[in-house]
Amino acid sequence: MKKNLGITALLGALTIVLGAFGAHALEETLSENALKSFETAVRYQMYHIIVLLFVNSYSEFSLKTKNTVSYLFFAGILFFSGSIYAITLGVNPKNIWFITPLGGLFFILGWLKMGISYFMKA
Repeated sequence: MKKNLGITALLGALTIVLGAFGAHALEETLSENALKSFETAVRYQMYHIIVLLFVNSYSEFSLKTKNTVSYLFFAGILFFSGSIYAITLGVNPKNIWFITPLGGLFFILGWLKMGISYFMKA
């Protein structure tokens, strides 16, 4: 669990760096649509980091649940946000088109695992 919280904190710091980079360094170089996509990646990353802080601090979840949700969200951040960062910075979307929805699937699975865990505790 401490490892998950450590990774989450590092990802949180990275999110702030990426958000600042997008707002300041990319504002003049990206189109309005590309900048919106970059901002979406940053926003989804931060949402899931906040949830990861909660999940890994919530005493009602087992270590297995915490790890499963964490790994699914880590993969979601890497694939969903990471692919959007790559595309907005010049990677041809045709080469990695399948990675973004795969990241979204990891996010969905993480949320479902969390929801099922809540229902099992009720």
